[in-house]
Order: sequence, then structure tokens, then C-alpha cells
Amino acid sequence: MLKDFKAFILRGNVVDLAVGVVMGAAFGAIVSSLVKDVLTPLLGLANVPDFSHAMVTVGKASIRYGMFVNAIISFIAIAAGVFFLVVRPVNRLMGGRKEEEPTAHECPHCLSSIPVKATVCAYCTRDVPAARRRRR
Repeated sequence: MLKDFKAFILRGNVVDLAVGVVMGAAFGAIVSSLVKDVLTPLLGLANVPDFSHAMVTVGKASIRYGMFVNAIISFIAIAAGVFFLVVRPVNRLMGGRKEEEPTAHECPHCLSSIPVKATVCAYCTRDVPAARRRRR
């Protein structure tokens, strides 16, 4: 029983997931600080009001819609910050990598792997249409 548990814990997927959760928490702290300490003060400079005290009273219930509006503004600020400060730079870095061209593809008749330049399948001897190249 302990042997099975040890095998489960030491599987790559569990360790990868644990590392992902820890890295996600650390990255979440960075994004929260970015929004709270950098982007939110910039919103104040742009005369975006604080809606936290806005509410409507219906009978004895208070509907604090201002907190919801602030959450939406915060979400948009987080999304914009992550997109412009993380996603675009990483995409730019990854764009420099060249994808390898495939050297083989499947025969549509027998599903054997054949060279891209082949016009006849070596296994079923049927004509094969030219392989389509990936567009960039």
C-alpha cells in the first residue's frame, strides 16, 4: 500500500502539478502587486472614480454594486497587465523559434507513415496527393 502511494506521488504528473500550483501562486502574488501598486494608482491619475461605496438600498437590503464595478475594473486591469507585460513579450520571444518541417505524413489509404515528398505509398502502392505544407 505504501509502495503504491510512493509510486503515485513520484509520478511526473503529480510533481509537475505541484510545481505548477506553487508557481501559479507566486505569479498570482506578482500580478496582484502589479495591479494594486502600479495599475490602480494609474487609474486614479486617469480620473477613474472609486465605486466601492456606491450602493442601492431596497427595503432593508443594501446592494453594493460599486464593489462589483470595482471588481470588473480590477479584472480588466489585471487582464491588460498580464497581456501586455507577460503574454506579448513571451509570444515575441517564442516567435523567434522556427518550427521544424514535417518529414513524413500518413498515407490517406493505408495510414502508413510515408515521406512528405512521396507520390506513391510504399506500402499500399496507391497514388498519394502531395502533403500540404503548414502556412505561417
